[in-house]
Amino acid sequence: MGGMTAVHRRRFARLAATAGLLVAVVALLLVPAGPASAHAVLSSSSPAASTVVPAAPAEVVLTFSETVRKVPDRIRVIAPDGSRADQGEPTFAGSVVNIPVDTDRGNGTYLVTYRVISADSHPVSGAFTYSVGAPSEPPVDSGDDGQANPVVGTAVKVAKFVGYAGLLLVIGPALVLALLWPRRLSRRGPARLAWTGLGLVALATVAAVLLQVPYTNGGGVFDVTGEGLSLVLGSAFGAAHLVRLGLLAAVALLLRPLLAGPVGRTDLVILGVLAVGALFTWPIAGHPAASPAPAVSVLVDTVHLGGMAVWLGGLVMLAVFLLRRADERELGAILPIWSRWAALAVSALLLAGTVQALIEVATPAALVNTTYGRLVLAKIGLFVLVIAVAAYSRHLVRTRVAASRPAPVRRAIWAELAITAIVLGVSATLVQTTPARSVSTDVSAADSGYFNTTATSSLYSMQIEVSPARRGNNSVHLYAYTLDNQPLPVVEWQVTVALPAAGIEPIQVPLLPLTDNHATGEISLPAAGDWELRVTARTTEIDQATVTATVPVR
Repeated sequence: MGGMTAVHRRRFARLAATAGLLVAVVALLLVPAGPASAHAVLSSSSPAASTVVPAAPAEVVLTFSETVRKVPDRIRVIAPDGSRADQGEPTFAGSVVNIPVDTDRGNGTYLVTYRVISADSHPVSGAFTYSVGAPSEPPVDSGDDGQANPVVGTAVKVAKFVGYAGLLLVIGPALVLALLWPRRLSRRGPARLAWTGLGLVALATVAAVLLQVPYTNGGGVFDVTGEGLSLVLGSAFGAAHLVRLGLLAAVALLLRPLLAGPVGRTDLVILGVLAVGALFTWPIAGHPAASPAPAVSVLVDTVHLGGMAVWLGGLVMLAVFLLRRADERELGAILPIWSRWAALAVSALLLAGTVQALIEVATPAALVNTTYGRLVLAKIGLFVLVIAVAAYSRHLVRTRVAASRPAPVRRAIWAELAITAIVLGVSATLVQTTPARSVSTDVSAADSGYFNTTATSSLYSMQIEVSPARRGNNSVHLYAYTLDNQPLPVVEWQVTVALPAAGIEPIQVPLLPLTDNHATGEISLPAAGDWELRVTARTTEIDQATVTATVPVR
């Protein structure tokens, strides 16, 4: 009777897992279709930026380089008197956005601010002015500019890291228990590790969906609205994460018997199919799905992620359990097999990573001229280091030293894990960074650099951005925050730049306040060198502070 109960439970687990897979497939079919794109940039506008038109236009037209989606109430046209000149909801038609404008707001300078979402779920924002009749003092957008709180950006990266860590903690134990685990050893420790990993992946998935609301709409960590959540869940990003949760539930049902004891080949095949399906949801929700070759990018990114999980998850199992509990005879049988697995996983990582880098970076110059490219170089450097350590471990296995003396292998494995933990952190940052190919397609940023830093005083924290940080015209963006990372209204801004090494005295930077805590300006830097940028922000009638930053200009 007990045997029949176990059989029925296993059949039920298979049926439930299959149902979970079907639900995931249906959710994928319901994902809204759209052309591939990534990190859209504003390619043109009508009226054009900084132009003077003789009569007020009935609408403002924004044309982006790629298809975009709306963020509620984040596209505004501000009249010269500071009131809203846009009327009704803007219409989105692929890469073109039409904004109805009231034509009875008088002559003067109008401010257009926008925030939209690219196909890879990253927000894109900006602002420009145009004038009717004659220029006037630019107005200020008194509304929220929608820029996500810096805490939100950090939380998104942490959620990515936790998801990656959970993935390797569940795949490693499952793989080793299914194919390499000695029967005499208890499965309790690896089972706990696998359930922890599954829980971390589920937690990171839910957190990613919730954080996507303030990340795209702007605001703090807890600024999650029903409307914003509905928009996220209705996007390809939200659908991919819902599919992942469904597949995780199905995986949990089949994982339970595997963690308790050996299972049949059919269960392993179903579990493998579910795991591969879940892996696909990571690239579908990010840059690869919006690349110039989405099918190739999604496939190679899935291989890259799977190779990482198999390799690092197996290393964790070796370091934490097998090298401590298995005897010399068992290690003599296990380590050569694992060494071949690791070699295959690393080869898959190298091949997939190379293909993906070629697609996302686009040009050799972008490797050093963009943040994305420099992160790729950092990841390559760390990977070379960890491969060297792995080669040492493989040498110990081949010379049969590892089975009799596991301590050197254990130390090498811990070194691999320490370095790859940093690699995972770089990867979590990389997936939130604009791909180099997108930067190179922006005509306004072609052949450009970028300077970004945060300077802190006793009153505030100032985020300073200078683009392209080259000789000639440059854009300066300033964001003021309280010391606990909340937007801080600024009453008056004063900014100067100087190049003492070349005898260039301080030059005043004319600023346009876009919101209470965000100002922008244009300045021409005539020479290369380390320019000294000084920002004085007055926050009340009596409180003000000055911060400085050194901006390297090429």
